[in-house]
Order: sequence, then structure tokens, then C-alpha cells
Amino acid sequence: MDDIANINPKKDSSLAMMLEAVRRGWEVWTFDTTDLFADKSGVYANTSQTTVIDNLEHWFEKQPSQTRLLGDFDVILMRKDPPFDMNYIYATYFLEQAEKQGVLVINKPQSLRDANEKLFALNFPHCMPKTLVSSNKTQINAFINEQKTAVVKPLDGMGGHDIFKFKAGDEKINTTLKRLTDNGKQPIMVQEFLSDIVKGDKRILLINGKPIDYCLARIPAKGNFKGNLAAGATGIGQPLNKRDYYLCTQIAPTLKAKGLMFVGLDVIGDYITEINVTSPTCIRELDTQFNLNIAGVLFDAIEQKLKLQK
Repeated sequence: MDDIANINPKKDSSLAMMLEAVRRGWEVWTFDTTDLFADKSGVYANTSQTTVIDNLEHWFEKQPSQTRLLGDFDVILMRKDPPFDMNYIYATYFLEQAEKQGVLVINKPQSLRDANEKLFALNFPHCMPKTLVSSNKTQINAFINEQKTAVVKPLDGMGGHDIFKFKAGDEKINTTLKRLTDNGKQPIMVQEFLSDIVKGDKRILLINGKPIDYCLARIPAKGNFKGNLAAGATGIGQPLNKRDYYLCTQIAPTLKAKGLMFVGLDVIGDYITEINVTSPTCIRELDTQFNLNIAGVLFDAIEQKLKLQK
């Protein structure tokens, strides 16, 4: 994970997981991707035993760093935030070696590489809005003209960064497309604008393919169209509806088959817009609003998986 000193303890899902681990008597060790290294004898991490407390002013204490073989751990949770860059991919290769030594890695390293958060939804075309993935400016402009209003976004971002809404003929389209596509060399995603965004971009959490019964609808700030908490949206919890459950049933078998145990599904209206597999959030917000223990459900699934491995 990223440095625990820099998280927002009120909202951080990784902290919720660590608090649950401590409640169960587990030892918690934390390290970043830059702390990983390998030689002929195996893959190691410079890692610190970490104590966590549910206290907004003082939420952790770390012991001095030690070098440990990854194979010594029972479970490793990969919670590094995007961008999904080459350093992230290298980390999955390290974690794959730990997996070969019997460590349960969540989510499965190979599947983290396979399941780009934007492109993974292409496996479920009947659940998606009208979508184009392309680096061709002419093609993208034609799609925007056809849809009248569309949203463009990079394939590797997070938190609402570099997401734009354009109407056909907008004078800023070409300049933005040139930058986002690196002058036609890098594909981006373009989707029809979904007016249901005013009701929120719903984050649905799935554990081992089964959804939590409540989602966090992230309502855009006034004058904004981005349903990202990092972009000023407000998170309002609500129960899943019939369509939400349907969308979950469509993706659940693939998630389970790929070892994607903890996933965040983004839904606007009737459609999946993203499938978040790197470090899904919103645990603490939903726990607070509905008196849940989502990390507890996750750790039940983890412990069950460990029993099956033995």
C-alpha cells in the first residue's frame, strides 16, 4: 500500500481491513511496491510490523523495518493506488512469486494485470453504455458527434483526473484529445454521457463475487459531472436495486474464476462504467451509514480460502 502516514483514516478502506485483521489477532506488516526486491533465493520486502488504532489523530505505529521473505506471510493484500504503470506491473510479478510459495495474494496478481479497470468491462458488452476505445482523433470525434454528448477518459487514471465531458463541436475537443492520446499514439475511452449521473455514480463492493447489499452513490458537486469523491462528490448510501443485482450476477463468475476477491463495480443508471480491481474503496463510508463490517465479510472469505488451501 501507499505510505500509511498519508492516508485519510476516516475514509481509508485499507485501514478498515487492517483494523479487522488486528481484531482477529493477526499480525499486520506494511510495505510499498518500492520495498520489494528479489534475488536467486526468493522475493523479499523491507517491511514494518504495524499496529493500527481506530483513532483519527493517531491511527498507526510502525516498528523498525525488517527484511522478510514474502513466502513467510499467509496473506498479502495488494492495495497500491493507481496509476497502473510499469512499476505496478513489476510489483505483480514479485507477488506472483509469493503466490507460487503458497501465499494467498488478494487480488490475484495475474488478474490485476489482465483486468484494466476501464477495459475489463468490455467482457460484458450487454452491461455497458455505448463505448469507443481508440487513439484515432477522427474516429473519436465521429463518436462524440453521434452521441451529441460524451465523456472521455484515460485508461490508467483514478479519482476523476483527466475526465472530460464534451458536446459535439466543442472547440476544446481536439486539443484535449491530442494530449490524452499522446498525439494519436495512446488509446483512450469514450462513452456516451449518462444523464443518470445526477443520481450518483454508484460504487458496489463485491466480495468473492457476492455484492454487499448497499452501495455508495457518489453525487456530483453542483456544476460538476464527476461522481468521484476526490472530485468533490458526496457519498450517499443506498440499497442495491434489481438492476444492480443483475449486473453483479453477470460479472460474478468471471471475478471468481480470476481470483478477484475484492472488487468495486461502478454503475451509473443501468450501466457498468468501470470495474475497479486495484484498490477499491468506500468500505468505511458504507460501514458508518449502515452499521456494517465489510472488512469482516472480506476476512471471513479470506479465512475460508486459507482453509481450502490447506
